[in-house]
Amino acid sequence: QVHLEESGGGEVQIGESLRLSCTISGHTADNQAMAWFRQAPGKEREFVAAIAWSSGGTVYPGSMEGRFAISRDKFRNMLYLQMNSLKPEDTAVYYCAVGMRGVNGIADYYDYWGQGTRVTVSS
Repeated sequence: QVHLEESGGGEVQIGESLRLSCTISGHTADNQAMAWFRQAPGKEREFVAAIAWSSGGTVYPGSMEGRFAISRDKFRNMLYLQMNSLKPEDTAVYYCAVGMRGVNGIADYYDYWGQGTRVTVSS
């Protein structure tokens, strides 16, 4: 069993940065993938970034690359999302997830999810 807990959300101004953290407890495996997704009010869940736990290889959708960076600390069992130049459209609840079916943006391939942390970007 894996438990995930996100932290670091809050309210920021346009153009500011924020770093989200995800604490991982329980069993971890070298071949697992971890990811961040987000869900804005009234919208579907959206893929933000994914990382291979072992190699650190990353995957981003085109819309996220450049402003967002995913990373992990294997020794501390932590996942991070650095978000820069934030925009109002980045306002959402951000979720971390873990899965064993490849490093990708398919939500159904991730088996464990955190409860989410809310990010609000205001002008």
